[in-house]
Amino acid sequence: MLAEPFVHPALFYRDDGEYVAATTAFVRAGLAAGDPVAIAVPGPNLKLIRAELGAAADDVLMLDMREAGRNPGRIIPGVLRAFADRHPDRHVRIIGEPIWAGRTATEYPACAQHEALINLAFTGRRVTILCPYDMVGLSPDVIREAELTHPVLVDAAGERASAGYAPELVIDGHNRPLGEPGAFVSLHFDRTNLSAVRAVAGGEAAALGFADERLDDIRLAVAELGANSLDHGGGSGRLRVWVEEGRLVCEVSDAGHITDPLVGRRPVDPRDAGSRGLLIVNLLSDLVRVHTRAGATTIRAYFDVPGGP
Repeated sequence: MLAEPFVHPALFYRDDGEYVAATTAFVRAGLAAGDPVAIAVPGPNLKLIRAELGAAADDVLMLDMREAGRNPGRIIPGVLRAFADRHPDRHVRIIGEPIWAGRTATEYPACAQHEALINLAFTGRRVTILCPYDMVGLSPDVIREAELTHPVLVDAAGERASAGYAPELVIDGHNRPLGEPGAFVSLHFDRTNLSAVRAVAGGEAAALGFADERLDDIRLAVAELGANSLDHGGGSGRLRVWVEEGRLVCEVSDAGHITDPLVGRRPVDPRDAGSRGLLIVNLLSDLVRVHTRAGATTIRAYFDVPGGP
């Protein structure tokens, strides 16, 4: 039996020295082997790596994960697959750090699910994705879940197999009801009033200061969610809109059930027919949370309010 070509180690580090030593060794090994290399980590860590690599940094694609991966649901299609798919016939190395101390409790479940879903998205691919975890800045619960989502663990003592590797536990464990908001605007819709979904969400967004392209993004995202409800959610749905922790939240719920965990995370050739609504929502939103079960799905798209925290 051939060994699985996809490798997904978690790097547990305790300080800048351990971080820089491990990440730059990973990069240099890739460059020496002729592998395409990309780094997507938070800006301050990106600066540390760039400084240590020196001139070799020019041979690496560098992305600030706080921007490129603001929405964890965007990382697989917009960062990891976007880079790996440019080099389909070569082994590719990527450093991806989607979880850092500044992530909020609302964001974290989507981050953890993302880390679990990487394993499904890249099975059979000649790709190595190294995911750093700050042992000091992150909670023990986050580190424990990293052991579930990564088959290989690396720290200052060396490399070992994860005895607890079980990514499906993280995917299912964070598929929980999303809780009730406070005050909100609500609209029930079907095929007779789908345009009202755009109007209601757009009106609330405009009142908060969203304008121009970002306002269009919100209207498009909720329109795609509404269209999905008509096509896959029983022919109708409910829109709710409110503000929470400096974000506009647009929620669409219906009677559908998402059974494919990678829906919305696969890049789609624009020439191909078929639905890509949730992919568009992931690419446009600052965060997406999903709760789905038989007969009921709720999707929340979050947008940072202009001038908010």
